[in-house]
Amino acid sequence: MSDISKDLQDQPKFQDEIGSKDQDHHTFELEKPNTLKKIQNFLHGNPTMVPVIILFVSVAVFGLIAGGKFFSAFNLSLIIQQVTIVGILAAAQTLIILTAGIDLSVAAIMVLASVFMGKLSVQMGLPTSFAIMVGMASGAICGYINGWLVTKFRLPPFIVTLGTWNVFFALVIFFSGSQSIRARDIEANAPLLHFFGKSVKVYGAQFTYGSFLMILIFIVLWFVLNKTAWGRHVYAVGDDKDAAELSGIRTDRMLLSVYTVAGVILALGAWVSIGRVGSVSPTSFYEGNLDSITAVVIGGTSLFGGRGSIVGALFGALIVGVFSSGLSIAGLDVLWQRFALGCLIIMAVGLDQWIRRISN
Repeated sequence: MSDISKDLQDQPKFQDEIGSKDQDHHTFELEKPNTLKKIQNFLHGNPTMVPVIILFVSVAVFGLIAGGKFFSAFNLSLIIQQVTIVGILAAAQTLIILTAGIDLSVAAIMVLASVFMGKLSVQMGLPTSFAIMVGMASGAICGYINGWLVTKFRLPPFIVTLGTWNVFFALVIFFSGSQSIRARDIEANAPLLHFFGKSVKVYGAQFTYGSFLMILIFIVLWFVLNKTAWGRHVYAVGDDKDAAELSGIRTDRMLLSVYTVAGVILALGAWVSIGRVGSVSPTSFYEGNLDSITAVVIGGTSLFGGRGSIVGALFGALIVGVFSSGLSIAGLDVLWQRFALGCLIIMAVGLDQWIRRISN
């Protein structure tokens, strides 16, 4: 009986202890986040703001270093022209990375499609429109092959595209015979291939049709990714493939479609590249893979998939162009330009890791 009464006496004390712990728990939950946490929350909800801030800071810094030359209409239009190809490559790369993959063969697919367009129209005398369609089909087929290997054999996209990069590059050498197609031959036999190299003046600045096509590609992709079911499925597959499958999304079919669409975009880039360079060269754009990944990562798209914006890739491409132009005007060697871009990649991935901690 004394034990029972003792337990009854201890019960209020025990309840008080529980109540105090609950009160402490509620106090912890209501604790306001500090400034750093607010910044982390903001950047997690607005991934595009990271490249926007970097772009504005870069423009301001290089504007101070290089002076009026940097802000001249000629230099600004030149930056846009220079990032046109990188921007198109980055648009295709973004689709792949949003699904938690990566494509190391983007530049090889683009060059292969340009070789088909040039060889069929200039050297074989076929109609240019037919050659362009064959080039577009080759881009779609190459993208489909990448997607099929990733989904059919469950191989990591990094390994698959590393292998196909070598395969596609070998095909470029085979079909081109390691020979370039000169600009004057293209102009004489297939001038339509130079269409996206033509330019118009806007407030004293020169903009090529290829630059307008790049912007159009980003607008279309933004709409598709944000306003359609296909776009929502892309993000879902990248965020959690298993959960996407459980929700009824056919993930393998989605991945196949993403890689195929990326291949079509790269084929468009092939047409633009002929107009930009003027010729068809089997060794051109050898740095395209690195530049596209740089633009996507700096643009705020997570390498782990499921988070990012297609607009961020455009800003990332512009940052690459601003850095290259600014450092060149400042008189620094090309090696330091690559050094600076490498540092940017490391910082961008580190920042992405820090932002992602909010979801853990």
